[in-house]
Amino acid sequence: MSLISKTGPQFGDVMEGDVIPLMKLRPVNRTMLALYAGASGDYNEIHIDIDFARKARAPDVFAHGMLSAAFLGRLLTHWVPQPQIRKLAVRFTGITQIGHIPHLTGRVAQKYETDGERFVRLEIKCGNQYGEDKVVGEAVVSLV
Repeated sequence: MSLISKTGPQFGDVMEGDVIPLMKLRPVNRTMLALYAGASGDYNEIHIDIDFARKARAPDVFAHGMLSAAFLGRLLTHWVPQPQIRKLAVRFTGITQIGHIPHLTGRVAQKYETDGERFVRLEIKCGNQYGEDKVVGEAVVSLV
């Protein structure tokens, strides 16, 4: 079942095991990293200076972990309005290199009600075009 709609999913229409459609973003590039550094204030040289990265024994600069986490936030806000997001927790599992194409996925792991509010718990991932997970986590969203 496709879970994208203009008004967001309804609790009664969502089943455990349903997936949020795959979201593919444009490839990570140096401009994206520079813009993210400016927006976030994270100017760690490993992400923006190739000479520094090579001295640190990395082949090139690579994406900020929090940029990949932000991509997961984008997946969620594409699915539901931001005020419905109650929890977002992530774990970093790999490095997103220049040229990687972020692939964002989510699956409904649980539906439940607490104190009259309806929730779904989602398992979410940011991977790449090679099927390698880079950030995994979970989110809880409120649905009507």
